[in-house]
Amino acid sequence: MDQKTRNEAFNEYIKTLFSSSSFKERAIAAQNLGQLKEGRAINMLARALKSEKDDVVINRIIEAMGEIGDSKATMLITEVLKQEVEKHEEDQDKTRLFVIIESLMKIGDKRALEHLGILLDSCHSDIRKLTEEAFECIDPEWKLNIRSV
Repeated sequence: MDQKTRNEAFNEYIKTLFSSSSFKERAIAAQNLGQLKEGRAINMLARALKSEKDDVVINRIIEAMGEIGDSKATMLITEVLKQEVEKHEEDQDKTRLFVIIESLMKIGDKRALEHLGILLDSCHSDIRKLTEEAFECIDPEWKLNIRSV
């Protein structure tokens, strides 16, 4: 895909993300933005994340940020994580937690570890396991670093 075509696709995905009444179209637009892997999409995805109400679209936005892999998204994603873990554990959206962990793992920013740490004590073994994998991926020396604190 040449740059002109990429720019046209980028603009179309952004337009759809913000103006479509269909949650499916917005979710696909977010997913497509992630597949473009262009850092310039992070600010637009952040704006969409703040205004989006549909759970599926929110998850696709977070996934797209992870696919892009720009560390600018780390703190935006950890804000969503904070909101999720403030809920009672039985009310937490497990799918969203998986999406958040996987996206932060793809980004690989060590600033995420402090926020992910709370999930190491999750009652759900699959969330705990994925969180440990994220720690290993982001900082293979994390166990040693915790002991030295």
